[in-house]
Amino acid sequence: MEEGMTILEAIKREFACKETDIRTYSPLTLAYIGDAVFDLVIRTIVVERGNRPANNLHRETVQYVNARIQAKMIDALQEELSEEETAVYHRGRNAKSYTVAKNASIVEYRKATGLEALCGYLYLAGRQERMLALIREAIGKVGMDI
Repeated sequence: MEEGMTILEAIKREFACKETDIRTYSPLTLAYIGDAVFDLVIRTIVVERGNRPANNLHRETVQYVNARIQAKMIDALQEELSEEETAVYHRGRNAKSYTVAKNASIVEYRKATGLEALCGYLYLAGRQERMLALIREAIGKVGMDI
């Protein structure tokens, strides 16, 4: 991977991915990739805080990567979002999912799906810095000790 190249750019180049207008993706597709990206961000933060056994890393990570916390995060971010970001979040939140969270209410699960859709959208749009800034802001506003 060339220096200064994002992982998204490297993936697209290495695997000859075609350019797609991300506005055509369904909100659940955006949430699908956003879930993975959000998880990667939190796992990276946890790992960078210190080398520990994998089960300890996992236990810490799941404190932050769950629908209840993600719902609190997006609630805290509402005033920070642009119109475009709010629209993406609403599309994700309002999408009809056929799965439910194990330890969260339907409302929390839908808000979390909206946050994941927003993360997926920003990632695929090449706006990782904005995505990271929003996650950092949410962590601070929710008072997460991470």
